[in-house]
Amino acid sequence: QVQLVESGGGSVQAGGSLRLSCAASGRTFSSYSMGWFRQAPGKEREFVAAISWSGDSTFYTDSVKGRFTISRDNVKGTVYLQMNSLKPEDTAVYYCAADRQKYRAPSTIRSRQNEYDYWGQGTQVTVSS
Repeated sequence: QVQLVESGGGSVQAGGSLRLSCAASGRTFSSYSMGWFRQAPGKEREFVAAISWSGDSTFYTDSVKGRFTISRDNVKGTVYLQMNSLKPEDTAVYYCAADRQKYRAPSTIRSRQNEYDYWGQGTQVTVSS
């Protein structure tokens, strides 16, 4: 059974930074792409960022490009989301997710939630103005 445990959420003022972590266990972490999603109050969960299994390719939704950075440490089995220049509209519960396909080619990484088969419990990020 795969387990994903997020940490690092909290409350910050606009312009501040947070670093989210997601520790994975239960299968070979380094073989799967990973993604971050978020869900704001009253809204659907949306894609934020993804990283290929090797870490060589990264993808972002337009609203976070230039502010957020996804990375991974395949030795530690952890994926990170560094969030800088935070805005109130970044307020949401952030979830990490593991791709359902092993060794997915970076060109086929998608933002669709059904491409991911394991999810963490989420961590709250609150940005005040």
